[in-house]
Amino acid sequence: MGTPNDRVPLTERVEQLISGDGPLPIVTAGDPVLRRVSDPFDGQLDSTLLARFVEALRVTMHAAPGVGLAAPQVGVGLRIAVIEDPALVPTEVAVARARVPQPFRVLVNPVCTPVGSKRASFFEGCLSVPGYQAVVARHAEVRLTGQDEHGRAVDEVFGGWPARIVQHESDHLDGTLCLDRAEPRSLSSHQAMTEHWAQPTPEEAARALGFELP
Repeated sequence: MGTPNDRVPLTERVEQLISGDGPLPIVTAGDPVLRRVSDPFDGQLDSTLLARFVEALRVTMHAAPGVGLAAPQVGVGLRIAVIEDPALVPTEVAVARARVPQPFRVLVNPVCTPVGSKRASFFEGCLSVPGYQAVVARHAEVRLTGQDEHGRAVDEVFGGWPARIVQHESDHLDGTLCLDRAEPRSLSSHQAMTEHWAQPTPEEAARALGFELP
C-alpha cells in the first residue's frame, strides 16, 4: 500500500515540489523513498518540467552543499541524478583521492560497470545521512552509460573521485545508501572527522578504529 503522496500523479508532485523558491528539502535515511528502486526515466516529465526539476536539483546540491544529488533524495523516484565537483580541496588531498574538478552534469538512467578489479577506500558522506561519514570501498574505475537530460547517449569512463561520485548517485537510484557498503567500525561524526580523520587517506583511521582496507 502506497502513501497518500504516492497516489498523487508524478507530474503534479514534481510541480508542487519545485513551485517554491530556494533549495528543495532533502529526504533523510529512514524515508521509504530512499529504499525503493527508482523508475527508469522515459518521458514522465515533459522537457520543460524536466529542465525545471534538474535546475531545482542543481540549486539544492549547491546549497547543501554537495557534489551529487539523486532524485530520490528529494522524494522523486526517477532515475535522474546531478553531479558537480569543483574539487576545492588541498593539493595533497586531491592527489591522494584522484579528485579532479567535474562540470555540472545530468545523469539519466545511469548504469555503472566496473573497469578492472581495483578498489579504493575513502571516507564518504551523504546528504541523506547528515552528520556522519564512513569508509566505503568502491571500484576505482567505472564505465558509465545512460543519457543526459536531452536524451543524448552517455558512455564514459570515470576514475578516482569522480568514479566514486557516480557510483554513489547510481546507488541511490537502486535504493542503496553508502552506509550499506560502509565499514561499520569506521562510522564517524563530522566532529570526529574534524578532530581525528582529516588525513587524505583512511589508513590511520583503520588502525585506530580496528577495520581493514581492501
